[in-house]
Amino acid sequence: MTFEHVLAVVPVTDLDAAKTFYEKLFGRAPDNNPMPVLVEWQVVPGGWVQVFVDEERAGSGLVNFAVDDLAAHVAEADERGLAPGEIEGVNKGVQLATLTDPDGNLIRLIGNFRVEY
Repeated sequence: MTFEHVLAVVPVTDLDAAKTFYEKLFGRAPDNNPMPVLVEWQVVPGGWVQVFVDEERAGSGLVNFAVDDLAAHVAEADERGLAPGEIEGVNKGVQLATLTDPDGNLIRLIGNFRVEY
């Protein structure tokens, strides 16, 4: 058995507000809008973020993105009006900065990510 795609689902209450936030985060419109309550972005080959209306679960999501240059990504998010948190050192040289979407879902940008520590 082979898995071909990984889809992170972010539950939201207001698709229009969430879409605006994630368009700023990714710097582009969604790649797909397969149904009225779902938009999605392919962020890496085989890796997708789906923003989906689910009022019961909205605000309980957490998605981590390992990035190549954390300071640059934080600065760009700030320029786009997303108000990222400060860069924090967490462990073994790894750093992170947290953003919050309109429903309170957490988006973490991770710098110095490694597959093995």
